[in-house]
Amino acid sequence: MDLVEESPYRFRIDRRAPMRVPGMVFASRALLPEAGADRSLEQVANVATLPGIVGASYAMPDVHWGYGFPIGGVAATDVADGGVVSPGGVGFDISCGVRLLAADLDRADLPRIREALMDGLDPAVPRGMGRGAVWRLADRAELDAVLRGGSRYAVERGHGVTRDLARCEDGGAVDDADPAQVSDRAVQRGQGQVGSLGSGNHFLEVQAVDEVYDEPAAAAFGLRSGQVTVMIHCGSRGLGHQVCTDHVRAMEPTMAGHGIEVPDRQLACAPVDSPQGRAYLGAMAAAANYARANRQLLTEAARRVFHRVAGARLDLVYDISHNLAKIETHEVDGVPRRLCVHRKGATRALPPGHADLPDDLRPVGQPVLIPGSMGTASYVLTGVAGAPAFASTCHGAGRTRSRGQAGRAVRGQDLRRDLEARGVAVRGASWRGLAEEMPTAYKDVSAVVESAQGAGLCRLVARLVPLGVVKG
Repeated sequence: MDLVEESPYRFRIDRRAPMRVPGMVFASRALLPEAGADRSLEQVANVATLPGIVGASYAMPDVHWGYGFPIGGVAATDVADGGVVSPGGVGFDISCGVRLLAADLDRADLPRIREALMDGLDPAVPRGMGRGAVWRLADRAELDAVLRGGSRYAVERGHGVTRDLARCEDGGAVDDADPAQVSDRAVQRGQGQVGSLGSGNHFLEVQAVDEVYDEPAAAAFGLRSGQVTVMIHCGSRGLGHQVCTDHVRAMEPTMAGHGIEVPDRQLACAPVDSPQGRAYLGAMAAAANYARANRQLLTEAARRVFHRVAGARLDLVYDISHNLAKIETHEVDGVPRRLCVHRKGATRALPPGHADLPDDLRPVGQPVLIPGSMGTASYVLTGVAGAPAFASTCHGAGRTRSRGQAGRAVRGQDLRRDLEARGVAVRGASWRGLAEEMPTAYKDVSAVVESAQGAGLCRLVARLVPLGVVKG
């Protein structure tokens, strides 16, 4: 794939048939995908063929191979101009995202209680493939309430406080959710998993604010140097996976009827305003609300442990998704247009002054939460005015080795011993799961964040370091 370097953090893939727009990759040269080993740049070009796409097909610094879209891909389609929605542009873990909590506890106070805290979090956080949940839903009707209401419904049922909702993307729930578009199989998979991490790269991590780069923004977010924090990374579990599977299968045979051809069947799509497009968006919103409720329940589990062990409170800094398609209004060529913005492995990053931000965050912009790989730093960023890519940025470190490759490279027991020697307490669901998430299976998150800031996508607010991790 030929790349034209426009600046140190910006590379262009020139438009060629059947591309409708160019590709744009925000990364340093060192972070570019390895030719031959990772075909994600080819996927960037493929996404550029989608009907109604505007601007460019964008890739974030953590870009790597995914299903249809690359992970770290952003694309917006014009709804009024036949713009499509593609489940591959959201992914299987719908509304997978990150939640950050700030404790009224100092890092200096943690050594005396760290083991007790981790021993409390270990059984309080259900995780692994298909295992348990914090909230046992009574029936389909109660699950439907979760699918419609997300964190709002969880808080209404006593799992949190009203302030939590002000610090959640979309106020804790995506509107226009349609549980009727969620299949019985998806319901079966999700019924017993609300309030669980799952597996893979999902985690609950106890951290500390190691460095603050922007004091006013950090203060507005509720963060200070030396403060203990908790970061939760999880999504919509088996329910979201099934929603994606179901709607890809439903869309694929309808494309010819809409006159749509795509270079990769994994880019199955339908016009946003078509019956298939509306059905997917309704199901996707329902799965997103499931993910929001999931993180809300895990928050309450962590709060109970922190209160019991440390007498400490956990306040929500923010909750943001990085796998979602949203209908938003953006200026394109100076004209406001209604767009379907796909962010797959990419985070919304609203700038200061944006109307969708709560009053206390509007002066500084939206918190952007970028988790590192296990044992490495994580970052808090914020949006900036005039950013490209429809107010989007990276979502994490970005995988460079498959889970199979990582699992063969190290033993989980050895990895845990190494992490604990570096001061990171580990509670894992399995040795194999730990090995698959070895830090060297990912890009350098600090380099990813540097590239995102260098490309003008966001700016640094704070750096967090891990003290203990509960792994899925």
